[in-house]
Amino acid sequence: MAEYGEWNRKGATLSDVTAKKEYGVDRDFIVKGIRAGKLEYREGAIWGNPYLRLLRSQLEQYIAEELGKDRLSSVKKQTELRKIKKEIANLKKRLNELQTRRMELEKQMRK
Repeated sequence: MAEYGEWNRKGATLSDVTAKKEYGVDRDFIVKGIRAGKLEYREGAIWGNPYLRLLRSQLEQYIAEELGKDRLSSVKKQTELRKIKKEIANLKKRLNELQTRRMELEKQMRK
């Protein structure tokens, strides 16, 4: 069972779609876990599209049991690497914007 307040904690829940992106598990795998009593869930819908809301801790534990701890750690590392690469790309873009603006200001000051 979930800890008190775990459903309300930021980052403690995720949708089945996010689980597929972050952990590479499909909806059938999640439904199998729900039927086995390993995963708690809540149903939701956005713009008429239904989704399952899961507890991240339970999903990680279920993945480790079914697919192995190595698979879980590998997928988590890949997800973290993807986030880091995205952040680096955003920072490079912002740096280029700032350098361009700096050059414009320096040109204006020379006149």
